[in-house]
Amino acid sequence: MLRIDLEESLSHSDLDLKNLSSFQRILLTTDGTVTEILEAQFWEAINLIKLFQEKQVINTRIPFLEIDAGTEILIRKILLQGQQSKTNYIYAESILVPGKLGSDLQEKLIKTDKPLGRLMIEARTETFREILTCKREKAEELGSHFKLPADANLVSRTYRVFAQKKPIMLITEKFPETAFQ
Repeated sequence: MLRIDLEESLSHSDLDLKNLSSFQRILLTTDGTVTEILEAQFWEAINLIKLFQEKQVINTRIPFLEIDAGTEILIRKILLQGQQSKTNYIYAESILVPGKLGSDLQEKLIKTDKPLGRLMIEARTETFREILTCKREKAEELGSHFKLPADANLVSRTYRVFAQKKPIMLITEKFPETAFQ
């Protein structure tokens, strides 16, 4: 019934998909762009709010991205927020490998506030997403983005994105366990 990568990640998780809403299951299991799914569900445009973005040279290997120490990465932390409602629907952290991205996509990532999925669609980047983990975790400092206490639960998934059969980014998306019921 489930994709092999999803079955594997859920076998190590404390999440029970039967206890989640249909929309929560869609967000955790989709291979589509979350921005487009949010827009369809809530019938409002979704804005990207950049909380943090920085290029860094790593000093350790990142096996999931198949890169070694000395490789430049781009770290992004964002919110996907409803344009009219101002509701923060999703928090996401990404590690991207600029050297594996086209120069146009690299430039737009840095200079625009467009969601990553939308930029890849515009660039016509063919991708595959491999889900690595799905889990429940405490909101801690992220709770403030969702007007939640630090001890509230978030649901998250981490996946890597492939282009031309090479991993180009690692993304973790989080949302309140009580959202989208």
